[in-house]
Amino acid sequence: MTDSGIKSSRFSRRRLLGSAVFTAAGLAVCFLVLVGKPQTQPTQFPEPRRPLVDVILAAPAEHSISVRTQGTVEPVRRVGLVAQVSGKVEAVSDWFLDGRFFKAGDILLELEKADYEFAIARARAQEAAAAQRVAEERGRNLQAQREWRDLGTSEANDLFLRKPQLRAAEASLAAAQADVAAAELALERTTVRAPFDGRLEKKSVDLGQFVAPGSVLAQIYAIDRVEVHLPISDSQLALLELPLFETAVETYPKVTLSARFGGERWHWQGKIARVEASIDRDSRVTFAIAEVNEPFGDNGTQRPPLTPGLFVEASISGKPIQQSVELPATALRGDNTVLLVNENSRLERLPIELLRREQDRVWVRGIDAGMQVVAEQSSVLAAGAAIEVAETRTPSG
Repeated sequence: MTDSGIKSSRFSRRRLLGSAVFTAAGLAVCFLVLVGKPQTQPTQFPEPRRPLVDVILAAPAEHSISVRTQGTVEPVRRVGLVAQVSGKVEAVSDWFLDGRFFKAGDILLELEKADYEFAIARARAQEAAAAQRVAEERGRNLQAQREWRDLGTSEANDLFLRKPQLRAAEASLAAAQADVAAAELALERTTVRAPFDGRLEKKSVDLGQFVAPGSVLAQIYAIDRVEVHLPISDSQLALLELPLFETAVETYPKVTLSARFGGERWHWQGKIARVEASIDRDSRVTFAIAEVNEPFGDNGTQRPPLTPGLFVEASISGKPIQQSVELPATALRGDNTVLLVNENSRLERLPIELLRREQDRVWVRGIDAGMQVVAEQSSVLAAGAAIEVAETRTPSG
């Protein structure tokens, strides 16, 4: 073998040996990476903090829950003042103006009287003539009786004694007297008087105007009482003690009316006097009628009168409700449920019966004594969540 061949063989062996060394080193590194790496330890995360909630310790009791509603004041008696006779308006009083107050018997206006005075004169003349005929027939009756007696017998027919003529004359006298009374009544009706203590709401005629029988002269209303028709829903009826089948007014609940007038809020006391005879066909609600006596009687105070047309809010005293719980409005969820804290400090959802809701308070039924009710709802609170109680309050707290 030549020197060049020997050198080539040696170079090939060196290359093979280098490749084997590099391969072994690579296998050793792979073994160390795959088998010899340290075991991964699990990461320990801290337990999340439980939400803090305030709870109310439920204590069912008896509550008288008032019912709030609203309505418009109306007079108990409102009538149209109507002319009973015809004639021209001859005089009007100072009370015959829109908004004026008057007393029962006050003269409001007078119609022209001349025609009725003439009618009285004619009727009295006819009465006098009828009275004359009666006197004449009575005299003739007595004369006929004497003449018949002179004939020697006690029996005579009625025609001879002029009894039919006398009865006819007496009937004519009675009719003439009735005509006089009718003429005097017509004359009296030319003076229009107030039928009760009241107020003139709107007049329809004035001085110099001719009116016919049945013409409306004015709209008036009595001022001794006013009323308010208050709508009561079916759920509100359950809170009230309305004697729907009784007539004893003293058993009806009291009501407080309030309204804003002149920039201030005023209050009036009244009572539910009756209930309407039918349920409203459109809204399906029952109307309770509240009455207030002497709505214009507080002249010594600054309180305004309870004028018809005034819109008022009403608070009606409710009947005692047993086993009801008063809670803050924040404790009630939108689906009429509350959240309770159980013995495992987890939340439970409880459906309840909503009796009454106000701006900041609610009254419910269906919660047992001793239950812990979450006082305020939050988006992070849901049934099954673990919580911590921060404060326990009583219902009045």
